[in-house]
Amino acid sequence: MTPRLYRRALLGAALAFAASLAAAQGGPRVKDVYEVGPTVYVRALTVEKARAALWVGTSAGVHEVDLASGKLRNTFTRKEGLANEYVFAVGLDRDGYKWFGTNAGGVSRYKDGKWKTYFPMHGLADYWIYSFAQQKNGDFWIGTWAGVNKVDGKTGKFSTYVKELVNEWVYGISVDAQDRVWFGTEGGVSMFDGRRWVSWTHKDGLGAPNTDNLPFSANTGLGTRTRHDLSVSSEGPATYNPNYVFSILSAKDGSVWAGTWGGGAARWDGKAWTNFTAKDGLAGNIVYSVAQDADGALWFGTNNGVSRYDGKAFVNLGMKDGLLERNVYAVAVAPDGDIWVGTRKGVARIAR
Repeated sequence: MTPRLYRRALLGAALAFAASLAAAQGGPRVKDVYEVGPTVYVRALTVEKARAALWVGTSAGVHEVDLASGKLRNTFTRKEGLANEYVFAVGLDRDGYKWFGTNAGGVSRYKDGKWKTYFPMHGLADYWIYSFAQQKNGDFWIGTWAGVNKVDGKTGKFSTYVKELVNEWVYGISVDAQDRVWFGTEGGVSMFDGRRWVSWTHKDGLGAPNTDNLPFSANTGLGTRTRHDLSVSSEGPATYNPNYVFSILSAKDGSVWAGTWGGGAARWDGKAWTNFTAKDGLAGNIVYSVAQDADGALWFGTNNGVSRYDGKAFVNLGMKDGLLERNVYAVAVAPDGDIWVGTRKGVARIAR
């Protein structure tokens, strides 16, 4: 079935009251929601400023959405050329190519109606792709379940790094102002400065302590692909694995933020890690995604809604405020300041 994306009016007196109250107080509020289907997951949101577009990667294909109007421009599935319809990551390079990382289908690259798909036979490290980032010199990084690829910006040659990482299951990549590349993996955080590799784990302070005595997460990076099926949201009792880093972001102040599984959001200031959890005001302790807006505020997509952190306090939005689901897998900041968040069932647009 071809995926759909349509706008749903925000109905209900309680929701309308909450939105008006947030607006009156100057806080963030959900102003639109766009549904993609009751069983479809939104796993990636990427803004393309040049086209004023939002790219929405879902478990049933990719949508291109007009940022100003919220209207659907295009939908891409296997019929249009996508290698696999379950899209976990959408990357943009400086040449205008769109890179779609899929679940067991490799990478599909798109521009001006033309497609090219990369598999391990072409140099790709794995068929499971979860993140992209580009350095100043054009080198393009791809995070997979079998290490990372660097695609040379001049030659297009693929290089693979595995043993250099703290763990081969790579979910997040971010490039900082010094052009260092940061990797969020299932076993901690690694950094490459062009010459050497450095890694951090919970033993180094990454992720908050397990003060609630939660059971340790079965996700260890040592199991099977079936057990690591991320096509469903986390359900059941809460679990804990602070080394499991699902998202990473290099912030404007030079700090690095890592979203962990059960250990909250971790901030590296260049010397030590500081951790923020629900006890500090964060919406949830599983942090799937991290983004930063023009004002410098951090936005965290968690297992219990979305949080905005201005360096002093957290402001949280959940289903009662208009989100379609609790688990927020993707967050993106639009040029006009609106925040887009992806969940199961669809996307919500939040006004600051």
